Amino acid sequence: MTSNRPYLLRAIYDWITDNDLTPYLLVDAQQQGVRVPPHVIKNGQVVLNLAMRAVAHLELGNEWISFQARFSGVSHSILVPLSAVLALYAQENGQGMMFPAEDEQEAPSSPAPAAAPRAVEDSPRPEGGDEPPPGDKPTGKGRGASHLRVVK
Repeated sequence: MTSNRPYLLRAIYDWITDNDLTPYLLVDAQQQGVRVPPHVIKNGQVVLNLAMRAVAHLELGNEWISFQARFSGVSHSILVPLSAVLALYAQENGQGMMFPAEDEQEAPSSPAPAAAPRAVEDSPRPEGGDEPPPGDKPTGKGRGASHLRVVK
């Protein structure tokens, strides 16, 4: 049976964006196959803003998440194997879903060149930049504990 992770990620992403909230993706940046700028990694993890205004050519595939994003004004192609996704949540209130770590396995082979993100034209950047502020955690604003829970 195939993994339910890609289906859950797409559903949670749609739910967050349909409610006009900002989807943030928490990624284990130390997993094989993760391609993000090294300067955005903190404690082996990275939080990525997946809002439509912050990324271009977003593809939520069955094995990979890929998109173009700007960090400090420089465009980067981002690749995240689904096994590296730790959580997807709304930045404004912390609601979303955590994902259990998958057994260590080889990262899926890179997406085919035809599926690779294309160059991004100058697109509008969100207010305050396109990456989450340093220290942003999936706990919601002003809350001491996460509202995320593991769903089995």
